Amino acid sequence: MLRQLVLALPAMMFLVGCEAESGPLPNSKSLTPEKVASIATTIAKKYPDLPSELRGKVLNTVLQSIENMVFVEGGQFDMGDFGWICEYDEKDVCTWPCGQDPEQLCNISMDGNDDFVHPVKLSSYYLSKFQTILGDFDLFFTVQNKPLFDTKFRDRADLKSMYAPNLPAPTKSWQEAKDYCQWIGLLSGYPVDLPTEAQWEYAARSRGQHVLFPTDTGSLSFGKNFPVEGEGETFAVGRFTPNPLGIYNMSGNATDWVNDWYSKDYYQHSPLENPQGPKTGTDKVKRGSYYPEGPLLAASIVRRWPDKPIQDAYYPGTSFRCAIQSDKNL
Repeated sequence: MLRQLVLALPAMMFLVGCEAESGPLPNSKSLTPEKVASIATTIAKKYPDLPSELRGKVLNTVLQSIENMVFVEGGQFDMGDFGWICEYDEKDVCTWPCGQDPEQLCNISMDGNDDFVHPVKLSSYYLSKFQTILGDFDLFFTVQNKPLFDTKFRDRADLKSMYAPNLPAPTKSWQEAKDYCQWIGLLSGYPVDLPTEAQWEYAARSRGQHVLFPTDTGSLSFGKNFPVEGEGETFAVGRFTPNPLGIYNMSGNATDWVNDWYSKDYYQHSPLENPQGPKTGTDKVKRGSYYPEGPLLAASIVRRWPDKPIQDAYYPGTSFRCAIQSDKNL
């Protein structure tokens, strides 16, 4: 598990192309000084022509991304639409199965073709407690010499709030989310990727418990752990209280891309151990809910209707969070 020690790091030397550059590297709450220095060296070799200030921003982004990872102890759970009492109050959710025979509960998902309950056994992994923020996503574009998206809108007074750096990063395609996570992995040396759909649901349900909403209480407390209905924009990734695992906003802000291809009957054929989704497909899966949606779609088991891999624009309601695909201590 990530060590919660604050480690001081003295000034160190690292190579930048043919030059040597000295200076104090950042402190890390979880990584050893040697690991921080190793990441700094990797960045310097990968981007020898970047200005030192920009390299420093990349280093801080990579370190923060790793420090934001929450260890999720693996286990077995029943994945899928386990059902709920047909009439319930989302502000005061009862304990499953709410005193009823589980056979008499109603489906939560509105599409019964893809919510088949099936056993899944997961190895331990790490999942980011926050969605990737726009500021870090912009940096990812910058170091690749790609233009930032929506530049013509960002300085407009009526739209400026939609591009704050601490908002969940809008995406245009699943591939961009995948590439960002693997970029963090390349620079950090850890196997960073998108989470699988099973990993996302397991974490949203606090390690597979029968939890209706992925909040601190399993209920919705509007304005405390979930946005007030009708709020019209995404909000800062750490705004509300996290779930019991310490993971924030798995519903109500922006949806998360996951690694899996979509297939409506995959749940009926899913392997028991560490399912990865179908080998091929035409659509990628998203999980969670986004800001304009009602409470029902915030339920922890609801699968998103499949979206095409490429959207027409950078939509603020579609974001992502990264995972470390390893059960080893960092």
